[in-house]
Amino acid sequence: MAAEGDQVNGTIPSNSTIADGNMVQAQAISADEIALYDRQIRLWGVKAQEKLRSAKILLIGMKALANEIAKNLVLAGIGSLTILDDQLVTEEDLGSQFFVSELHVGLNRAAAAISQVRTLNPRVALYADTENILVKPPEFYAGFDMIIATDLDLAPLSIINAACRFVNKPFYAAASHGFYGFIFADLIVHDYVIEREKSNVPTQLKAETVTRTVVASNTKIENGKQIELVTKREHYSPINLANTSPLQPEQVGSWRRKLQVPPLLTCLRALWDFQSEAGRSLPTQSHADLQLFTRLATEKHKELQLPSETLRSEFLRSFLQNVGSEMAPVTAFLGGQLAQDVINVLGQREQPIQNFLLFDSDESKGPVYALHPIFPPLDRPIV
Repeated sequence: MAAEGDQVNGTIPSNSTIADGNMVQAQAISADEIALYDRQIRLWGVKAQEKLRSAKILLIGMKALANEIAKNLVLAGIGSLTILDDQLVTEEDLGSQFFVSELHVGLNRAAAAISQVRTLNPRVALYADTENILVKPPEFYAGFDMIIATDLDLAPLSIINAACRFVNKPFYAAASHGFYGFIFADLIVHDYVIEREKSNVPTQLKAETVTRTVVASNTKIENGKQIELVTKREHYSPINLANTSPLQPEQVGSWRRKLQVPPLLTCLRALWDFQSEAGRSLPTQSHADLQLFTRLATEKHKELQLPSETLRSEFLRSFLQNVGSEMAPVTAFLGGQLAQDVINVLGQREQPIQNFLLFDSDESKGPVYALHPIFPPLDRPIV
């Protein structure tokens, strides 16, 4: 028998708030919750915590990276988390995941993880869905406030992203490949507030970058000081467009900056092209696969207008040796970064990821690149 709140036969119980696309009116946060979440409330305030506790999040995939994301979001006190995965727990999963054990081998990943996730924070409603994500219609996503897809190929990511846009829901994608990984965000259009001490120079309502515009400015008094609340608006692109978009002019405008762009971006694009051409998720160590991947990587590097010397054979070899594997320190970093960004977005605080974060643990670097089609000039009117 399934535990209360668990998924049954691939569907969410009809009495679940997840099944209803309408937002449930959040009750005022209780004194017990204030005590429980005291540390984070001090960081982002009661209003942000109230938004967090009513948030309904869908997490697709339940491998090592998703374990970290689930852990961080549940501990933060979200309203509900639906974990969707149609795959079974394998012995390989035991080496990288901390929500399953030998007893779960052969069971569905999502269903097996639920009981251990629940122990982190019983206040969070948890649901498991064992269906294939690709059978879900776009309306399925309307019942969530945030969708996070992990460790999927580009084709299903593009389908999910398009469905999220159809129902106007923010979307994240992320994956880890051994020493390497990425986070992608498509928040469609997102407003957030930056708090800063008010300056003598008035804030102008104008475009700051090709994606970011200052849309409002207000003030408040805090501890005898004037604090300015600046509302900014970010525009995003779906993953299929971001994958074919050029680097911004300022990133390829000088030789020095070109040299700083990590070859990981090239290799991720080559991997996604490989999936399309070879019809498989990951290249093998066969000569044919290595030859195909090297050709694709060389083409992608040229498309990005990057120097050929930055795509070294040593990096290609390292990426191919790591692709598809999982390393706890990398998944912990990516899971923490993604969960923190989700929390900030739900609370409409701080600058969100715009739009690709690339992590190379060998270099201990995680730069963010805004990859978009050609945008209008910065003097476009505010709308």
